Amino acid sequence: MVSRPRLVIIGAGIVGCALADELTGRGWTDVTVVDQGPLFAAGGSSSHAPGLVFQTNPSKTMTEFASYTVRKYSELALAGRACFDQVGGLEVATTEERWTDLHRKQGWAESWGVEGRLVDADQCVELWPLLDRGKVLGGFHVPTDGLAAAVSCGEAQARRAVERGARFLPHHTVVGVEQGGGRVTGVAVEVRRPESREVEYRVLAAEVVVCAAGFWGPAIGRLAGLTVPLLPLAHQYAKARTPGVPDGPILRHQDRDLYFRGHGDRIGIGSYAHRPMPVRQDEIGPKGTVMPSVQAFTEEDFDPAWRDAVELLPALKESTYEDGINGIFSFTPDGFPLIGEAPHLDGFWLAEAVWVTHSAGVARAVAELLVDGRSSFDLHECELSRFEPVQLSPAFVEERGKQNFVEVYDVIHPLQPMESPRPMRTSPFYVRQLELGGYFLEAAGWERPHWFEANLPLLEDLVLRHHSQAAEQPEAEQPEAEQPEAELPEEARGMAVERLLGVAQRDQWASRYWSPVAAAESYATRENVALYDMTSLKRIEVGGPGSVAFLQYLTTNNVDKKPGSVTYSLLLDASGGVRSDLTVARLAEDRFQIGANGNLDLDWLTRHAPGGVYVRDITPGTCCVGVWGPQTRELLQPLTDMDLSHEGFRYFSLKTGYVGHVPVTAMRVSYVGELGWELYTSADLGLKLWDTLWATGLPIAGGRAAFNSLRLEKGYRLWGVDMTPEHSPYEAGLAFAVKDGKDFLGRDALSTELTRKLVPLLSAEVVMGKEPVRHAGRTVGYVTSAAYGHTIQRPIAYAWLPIELTTPGTHVEISYFGRRVPAEVATEPLFDPKMEKIRR
Repeated sequence: MVSRPRLVIIGAGIVGCALADELTGRGWTDVTVVDQGPLFAAGGSSSHAPGLVFQTNPSKTMTEFASYTVRKYSELALAGRACFDQVGGLEVATTEERWTDLHRKQGWAESWGVEGRLVDADQCVELWPLLDRGKVLGGFHVPTDGLAAAVSCGEAQARRAVERGARFLPHHTVVGVEQGGGRVTGVAVEVRRPESREVEYRVLAAEVVVCAAGFWGPAIGRLAGLTVPLLPLAHQYAKARTPGVPDGPILRHQDRDLYFRGHGDRIGIGSYAHRPMPVRQDEIGPKGTVMPSVQAFTEEDFDPAWRDAVELLPALKESTYEDGINGIFSFTPDGFPLIGEAPHLDGFWLAEAVWVTHSAGVARAVAELLVDGRSSFDLHECELSRFEPVQLSPAFVEERGKQNFVEVYDVIHPLQPMESPRPMRTSPFYVRQLELGGYFLEAAGWERPHWFEANLPLLEDLVLRHHSQAAEQPEAEQPEAEQPEAELPEEARGMAVERLLGVAQRDQWASRYWSPVAAAESYATRENVALYDMTSLKRIEVGGPGSVAFLQYLTTNNVDKKPGSVTYSLLLDASGGVRSDLTVARLAEDRFQIGANGNLDLDWLTRHAPGGVYVRDITPGTCCVGVWGPQTRELLQPLTDMDLSHEGFRYFSLKTGYVGHVPVTAMRVSYVGELGWELYTSADLGLKLWDTLWATGLPIAGGRAAFNSLRLEKGYRLWGVDMTPEHSPYEAGLAFAVKDGKDFLGRDALSTELTRKLVPLLSAEVVMGKEPVRHAGRTVGYVTSAAYGHTIQRPIAYAWLPIELTTPGTHVEISYFGRRVPAEVATEPLFDPKMEKIRR
């Protein structure tokens, strides 16, 4: 008989109940759920939550969480009554911007497999007769959305778990997390009997503890020595009695940060339009209160929302609101849940910052992790260890949490950064980038330049050169050179330049957070040489006895090469899914530098490292500049003591030496498909390195917009966007990074039989990513990365498609804001397929 660990879940809200159900359904029956409140309206967010389940989300994972929640709760009943009312969901647009965004949202739904349709204003009124027809432009209707009775859903799942052996203990307040030897051993609780004032202290032994305490999560985390980056915020909800309340879909009026649902003859009105109201742990209602999650209603904050509600639903004019609450919900710095095991305490897990919408999906994911060691969901956006240390400060968590509250219903561009607190992390090159007019966006707290205003003259030169070249092209069998340039038709010249810059292929959305300067930077990289700041990429040092064997087992390629080698490899999970891609540079016999994707890789390597092997983050103390382009040798060779000839410094190798006065580790690798090197040095010498390179007068500075265009032309994948743990290396086109005959984590689960594949599309216009791809009238896949390829002068979109549609030349359509954009499967790489430019 298989031994099952003793497990304690902290929190009997809807997440804790769902997790108990999922675990016991998988055979883990020694499950105890404790809560400081009564069962099952325990006093947390679940007890007052309005229960709206809108499935569609820009995140595929969050959509899948919600869709599973719908499927599971639709089958639940308690005392003969259904726990989920599948009334559908309707989001209405009262502005052109919102109406455009609903087209984007319908695309997400189609990509992620949710049935949804755009409806006109008349259809909106049919679905919600109280709407003012004159205010509405249209809507997005999802018939499978609905209302979850949160307390009933929790209780129904809890009762099923109890039937399988679980127990639920009310009035048990967790006051300690017991631990020993780096493992959790149980939880200490104070047991309060409602009928008396006596308090009993007990310790519940456990090998696994899961914190599903909702907005109390930070307090529980502190007991375990863990920072839980979660901010409790109060959110307003009230009800209004009015005739004719429709028995129809839940309604969102996101242009005014409002939502509505029916309560019999009353309408529930929720508002995010008010000021953020953060709630400290010690401000939450005291133990023993009926509803600690509800704070006093502040009418002055709700009055503007009420006026907006009346404007949309004129029938409310004859009514007034009542039963108002300021109910507490959980927000994180990036809006995603917190799922995973504490990095320092084995057996202590989080299932936190989860709303009713995603509750069953998150519970299933956590249960799969505990029982199977992996989840069927891609969890990289939700994993606890995704945050950098700088993103865990109380001030950061509060500021970003409040901003997420403010923007919860805003129309957000996929590149749109948070405005504050910034800047947080800057490379040593930042001061020079500011002088060059860098336009910065943010990633993992880093300021990253996307283009440079200083390169505008390059853009002007590029346009003039292209005009001249266009004028020299033959027309009607006559050499255009015989005509003065001024006689070239202006329309033709304009179209040629627009094609060069990718302007004509961009709508208003694709033109935001982008500049045609990126075209000049792309051409300068292809024709001359450019400097790219690569400092924000995570750098990890792995070393010590056993480090070679450790990395050989954890990565897919052969990294046991001589010192001075660089190897592209992958991290897989036990199911063969791509957890990350890495560059593994062997600095010495027992010391490696890993080029990784983020903190998740650091956590993964640290967890798996055996005794004698150390893993440490060296990113903060180092920096990196990519020097790429055909003129790279002309720039670097006079500055360095290293032989940079192709014979003396082979592709995917490294050397240490000097550039001017600066000691560097130089790796001959390129992420843009051109000759060049990544130069690493310590952070204190970074500015000196930049200035030494810049003083030659040869390079320009390149930004991320050009970088993304160049890498897609070359077919280089971006982990977390193009491939995730959902995908195998063979599907992702990375078979070359899997060493035959080598044993590694995930090897046994790999299969070379493919049903889908990541392929490049050449499209008629630039898209944003996440759009559905259609063929023969049906949805067959979705876009991952997209950009304009300035070298090939075509828009590029990588997409996941069924294997039968991946033959080059296959015609498909990308559904972009409701428009059908023609596209064609292409052969990759789109640029320099023989690797002649990069290996010379």
